[in-house]
Amino acid sequence: MKVLAILVWPSGMAAIACIAALLAQRAPGARSIAAGKTVRARGTLSGRWLARATGGSVASPWAPAAVRFAAIVVSGALLVYGVMALLGVLVVHNGLTIDRPIYNWTIAHRMHLWVRLMRRLTKVGDTWTTWGAAVAAAACLAASWRRSRWLPPLALGALVVVDHLVILALRHTFHRLGPPGSPLGTYPSGGCGRVVVFYGLIAYLLWREHSGQRRTAIWAAAAVVALAFNEGYSRAYLTLHWFTDILSGWLYGGLLLLLFIIAVRFVAGPAAAGTAQAGPGRAGARPPEEVSEPTGYVPA
Repeated sequence: MKVLAILVWPSGMAAIACIAALLAQRAPGARSIAAGKTVRARGTLSGRWLARATGGSVASPWAPAAVRFAAIVVSGALLVYGVMALLGVLVVHNGLTIDRPIYNWTIAHRMHLWVRLMRRLTKVGDTWTTWGAAVAAAACLAASWRRSRWLPPLALGALVVVDHLVILALRHTFHRLGPPGSPLGTYPSGGCGRVVVFYGLIAYLLWREHSGQRRTAIWAAAAVVALAFNEGYSRAYLTLHWFTDILSGWLYGGLLLLLFIIAVRFVAGPAAAGTAQAGPGRAGARPPEEVSEPTGYVPA
């Protein structure tokens, strides 16, 4: 039974990889030539029109856009808190019927060497680890984004503040003690939530600027899911959180990630498909004006 408890981790990782591979194979490949020409032609016309209207800059002024971003994040954070507060009533009052059997079974089937490994792997969701990743990603994305370079630092900085405040509000609302030996582990699991929302937002910002392809999105999402599964499994194996707190942390992180993706899309627009492949700066690529063709012409 101790081996069974250990095999949950590699089995989960393998399942995530297999599902991602199947989805990536079914994902559509490159667009047809005609569709690509149409998209590039539209992008050329709109780009020229916006460049003339804005004096050569397509990006919108950063101050009004930042205000809109902040308004969406604040209102969405209140909504996330409301959803998690409603769920917390159910988890706090009825969660132990599920948590105690899982806790007792885990305690009875732990191995010392696997505990040492999980103590290292679970650090991926620690507060300072995720905050450090957010700072590093904000600096790199601010340098690599072509437009609205202020947006990645603003989004990741706002995430640090919003996540911290919402977690504090939930913990002051529900004074739930964690498992024996880890009373500070409370509702929801902050580590599981941070892994989902911080690494998920970093992956999204990288994807929308440097790829835009569906297959890349599938593998990026699979990497975030694998990190979240690792965090949830390690916290459960180390009995740092109740099982229902781990599930609640995943849900909380997913809701917060969805909120920030919506806010970024509202300000910067949807990600362009094939950004890296179809960019005008690609070596040897012809400008969009040469690719676009007139429609409706029938040769004699």
